[in-house]
Amino acid sequence: MGLLTFSINVTLDGCVDHQEGIVDDETHAFFTHLMDEGGAMLWGRVTYEMMESYWPAVARGDTEAPPAMREWAVKLEDKPKYVVSSTRKDFPWTNSHHIAGDLRTGVEKLKDATPAGVLLGSGKLATELDRLDLIDEYKFLVHPRIVGHGPTLYQSGLPSTRRLELVSAKPLRCGAVAMHYRRAR
Repeated sequence: MGLLTFSINVTLDGCVDHQEGIVDDETHAFFTHLMDEGGAMLWGRVTYEMMESYWPAVARGDTEAPPAMREWAVKLEDKPKYVVSSTRKDFPWTNSHHIAGDLRTGVEKLKDATPAGVLLGSGKLATELDRLDLIDEYKFLVHPRIVGHGPTLYQSGLPSTRRLELVSAKPLRCGAVAMHYRRAR
C-alpha cells in the first residue's frame, strides 16, 4: 500500500491561499520533486478546477511560463490525477479520474493501487481524510509570511490532536522551510 502524503504551501499563520506563497524556481522544484516521487495526485473538486484552469495551457505552451513552471506543468499533465467530488462527474483533463462513493473506501483502494504513493494537495479534503485517519505523511512548504486571512489549515477542525514525528526540515534560499512529518502511531 502506498502512503498518502498531504503537501501544501502554508504561511506561518496557517494560511493555505495559493496566492500567498513565494513562487520561484526553487519552490517549484520542491513540488516537482514531490510529484516525481509519487504515483498519483489527489484533489478535491475546487482544487482540481483551479489546477485545470491553468496548468494544461502551460503544458501545451499556450501560456508563457518560466522553465521550472513549464516542467511542473508537463509532468502534471502525465501524472494520474484523482478527484473527489459529489457534484461533478466529468473530468476531461488528461489522466483525470473520479473517486465516487464512500470516501474511505475510494481512497484506500487508491492507496492500495498506488505503491509509489499518493500526493494530496487539497486543504478541505485533507481535513476529511485526516478525520478518517488516512493521511500518513505531511510535507508542508512553510513560507515566511503572516497574511492574516484564510483559508487556513484544518479550518473546520479535527476531532483530536494529531501527533507527528519530524522526518526532516530543509530551509530554502527564499526563506521557506520544507517540513516533512510522519504520523506518530
